[in-house]
Amino acid sequence: MKTIRTTAAALLISVALPLPATAHPPIAAEDAAANFEKDRADILAMAGNYRVSFNMQESTRWDPDYEVLDPKRSGGNEVVRVIEDTGRKIVLQHLLVITDENDKSHIIKHWRQDWEYEPEKLLVYSDKGGWTWEDVPERMRTGRWSQTVWQVDDSPRYGGWGQFETQAGIRRWRSNWTWRPLARRDAVRNPVYDRYYSINRHQPTPDGWIHWQDNTKMGTRDGKLVPIVQEYVLNTYIKYDNYDVKAADDYWAATKDYWAAVRAEWDRIAATKGGIAIEEKTDTGTVISGRLLTIADEIHENRLTIAKAVAEAKKLIEANTRKL
Repeated sequence: MKTIRTTAAALLISVALPLPATAHPPIAAEDAAANFEKDRADILAMAGNYRVSFNMQESTRWDPDYEVLDPKRSGGNEVVRVIEDTGRKIVLQHLLVITDENDKSHIIKHWRQDWEYEPEKLLVYSDKGGWTWEDVPERMRTGRWSQTVWQVDDSPRYGGWGQFETQAGIRRWRSNWTWRPLARRDAVRNPVYDRYYSINRHQPTPDGWIHWQDNTKMGTRDGKLVPIVQEYVLNTYIKYDNYDVKAADDYWAATKDYWAAVRAEWDRIAATKGGIAIEEKTDTGTVISGRLLTIADEIHENRLTIAKAVAEAKKLIEANTRKL
């Protein structure tokens, strides 16, 4: 959709921030080769069983009329599994494990992160309900990894590219500046901002790893995109397995073939339609997210065959996406 590309370009210009490629110099080929296995080890080390805390805090208001929200804290138990590793591409699937008052475990398929080494392009958020392909500058590819984050139904959320680096003795991966759609926690409030402009960091720790986000919440004023408030998000993953880890692995064993087909269909749509454009709802993500997830539940409960599930999922994705 031409409108989405044009709007996204205009928004980037109006923000007037430095181009992402200026954040770091190119990496020499010999340095990239020397660090490749270390990079892979840090990505793969994010797999495991964890107790997770999600800490969100709006800090600095850029709009003098905006009232800063109180900090928000939440947490849970989360399993992270490597579901693909080809050497230059690593895919990590997150699964939340919720225990009810009757000690019964419920699995919520959570986000997914795809890491790709020296990518030529990646799928990025461009405007409401739209994700388009963006080239990684050629001089910035050597030695760098992209991270693409996908929503619970395997539709896209955001993508960025960056590098592993060590500062003050701490090793981390840092992204370029990336656009993101609102998280559900914000979208349901119908706020004055409608997207984030963010830097994303992943850092290993002695106890697990942290995911740190620096989000500038952006809104439109007089036809221009302007900053409203700054938010800092720190998600801490601490190694922990005193919960029903098996429930998560059983869910994935039962549904992994279905989700592989869903991922493949989203990939096909992105390749053939110039990206992904789909209507989103504030409380669920894409308009088909709820059904794609319940289909998986029906497979897990032996109420639906994988063949029928995949056929229905493909129809849903095809019918609800538009050509860009």
